[in-house]
Amino acid sequence: MTPAPVIIAIDGRSGAGKTTLAIEVAAQLRNHHKVALFHLEDIYPGWNGLTAGIERYVSTVLTPLSRAEPATWTSWDWDRHYDGDTRVTLPAEIVIIEGVGAAAADARPLLSAVIWADSPDDIRRKRALDRDGGTYEPFWDQWAEQEDAWLAADDVPHEADIRVLNNADGSATADVLQALAYLPALGPALVPELAARRGLRLRAERLGVRPDAASLFENLYGGSANAVWLDSSNADIANSDSSNASAGALDGPPREPTPAGPPPKQSPATERSRFSILADDGGTYGQAVTHRSGESVITAGSATARVPGPFFRWLDTVWGRRAVRTPDGYPADFTLGWLGCLGYELKRETGGTDVAAPTPDAALIFAGRAVVLDHVEGTAWLLALEAPDADRWLTDARAAVTAATHSTPSFGSQTFGAATTHAGGSNGVVRPVGPAFSSRDTEPSYLAKIAAAQHEIREGNSYEVCLTTTLTARLPAAAAAPWPTYLALRRKNPAPFASYLRFGGLTVASTSPERFLRITSDGGMRAEPIKGTRRRGADPERDMQLREELATSLKDRAENIMIVDLLRNDLSHFAEPGSVTVSRLCEIESYATVHQMVSTIDARLLPGSPRAEAVAVCFPAGSMTGAPKISTMAILDRLEEGPRGLYSGAIGYFSLNGATDLAVAIRTLVTTAEAGGGSEQAATAELTLGVGGAITADSVPDEEYDEIRVKAHGVLSALGAEFPTA
Repeated sequence: MTPAPVIIAIDGRSGAGKTTLAIEVAAQLRNHHKVALFHLEDIYPGWNGLTAGIERYVSTVLTPLSRAEPATWTSWDWDRHYDGDTRVTLPAEIVIIEGVGAAAADARPLLSAVIWADSPDDIRRKRALDRDGGTYEPFWDQWAEQEDAWLAADDVPHEADIRVLNNADGSATADVLQALAYLPALGPALVPELAARRGLRLRAERLGVRPDAASLFENLYGGSANAVWLDSSNADIANSDSSNASAGALDGPPREPTPAGPPPKQSPATERSRFSILADDGGTYGQAVTHRSGESVITAGSATARVPGPFFRWLDTVWGRRAVRTPDGYPADFTLGWLGCLGYELKRETGGTDVAAPTPDAALIFAGRAVVLDHVEGTAWLLALEAPDADRWLTDARAAVTAATHSTPSFGSQTFGAATTHAGGSNGVVRPVGPAFSSRDTEPSYLAKIAAAQHEIREGNSYEVCLTTTLTARLPAAAAAPWPTYLALRRKNPAPFASYLRFGGLTVASTSPERFLRITSDGGMRAEPIKGTRRRGADPERDMQLREELATSLKDRAENIMIVDLLRNDLSHFAEPGSVTVSRLCEIESYATVHQMVSTIDARLLPGSPRAEAVAVCFPAGSMTGAPKISTMAILDRLEEGPRGLYSGAIGYFSLNGATDLAVAIRTLVTTAEAGGGSEQAATAELTLGVGGAITADSVPDEEYDEIRVKAHGVLSALGAEFPTA
């Protein structure tokens, strides 16, 4: 029995470039497949025949082809304005059908994929009339009215799996082919195209210079709508003293760089702070994905694909298998790939309940080129997948690194009182006073929630509840200034997992000190939970007292050990038996504004294990839920009474060599721009900051409330803002 073909419909209004797109897509697919092509213009019965043509197409063409049978149909003679000859279209492995109505409602149940081609009205009219000359011009309005009536009753664009903006610039075909490979229904048929994704060639170039990272990011990606900077902003501190690498606030400019040479033995903080990654989604391979409530939307150039299903299932289709070879001498584990953030509400896929958030559940870019800074060796690596535009980008990146090497380091504004010069030399206007934040919980209501959490613990429903709240501020969009705000934030509160992420109107500025999960390319696994926090002291003696108080706190130690046990269990699901170990337990690390209690759990990934599932089974971080995880997440949903969004999710990368390194999204300011009613003055931005702490049976409510104020201090002080009092 002949298997049913894969049937792809390319639909769109007249003049959207469907015919050319279909021919070019078919030509590319014919490299590995037998492809049949059908044009609806051959079957419409005249200039008033859109509806009748769709009916003819579904009954006489699509229905038999979907059964892998030849389609016998009657053509239309446009010169005689009457039925023409009888034709036959044979089934093939892949059938492409193009034309207005190709994806009509009656057709969609028989289709494997729907592509909707968009194009500006002026381009559509010119393209159609250039193709058909004066024959079509007298009927343009008549046909357009039929399209309007059909689309008013059948919203095909909304139902499309892929939408492509076809501007006749030659980019649409490659973008559509890239997007098609993401559709699950096409996966079995496009095995050769999917295999090509794993045969990529990585080019790498080492530059023996130490550029200013902020200047470099602004120079390379200041104009990019989507860009990511995974910024080890405390690198100069961590790498200057391997004996106590994470201690000390940044009271002045970073220390002089150490000479290039063999890296010394790394402390834990040095290892976390060694590399910074800067990238956007530009170039041949550039893509972006956002996931919301069970649907991933992938943008590849001019094409956008909608893929229903869980995020981690989608991630498993694009990451986890080695797709590139690591360049000789390259010391980092990131070899290009996906970078961005995962929101806490992805817990719906890992045992938590389904809660909707205003921000995406995941936002990632695919970087086919990037700059990686090695802060230990004092070098910059340029990485690019082999592509037609690789040479040009390498030239531009080389020049940007050179310029940033000779620029004045940019530390960000220290006060919010005037315009400041930031990376790249441009002026960033910052607000004269800090924004006024409000809290989802007043102090009394938060204390009441602590009491409720302790009741759940006494009832045996949890051992530890990581209760959080959200601080929110709204201000004019022009005053939000995410970039200079981040520069000030990284100056005030440097951290090994700092990051600056921009996804259009969504900006994430994080100074996280905590690693969620690392999986190396060779299968090493590591989690480094933080539980236990104290404010830094104003003088060395008081600072040491606070550090010692944390180190000897039985309550904080108990909190930390409970999470260590939870993570040992999480890692064990995909670890080699006997490989799970605790190499550091309840050690104290000091950062610019806080002391933290940190533990390290290591394991070896069981060979052949699905890496996306290994990440999912650990998500969200146990240090942000409590234990046991699933029952405690349900308690948190009831107590917190609102989504967390990106806060307490994860930030990091998924590399083409199967490696990942993810930080817990804490000490993280999320800025969401909201357009006004067409007026720039009316545009606003919402700033959100999540804070929380672990509640145990021994917790003192007033002390727990003071702890969330301590955790918020690093971000709020950089903004010139105060913790809300009501």
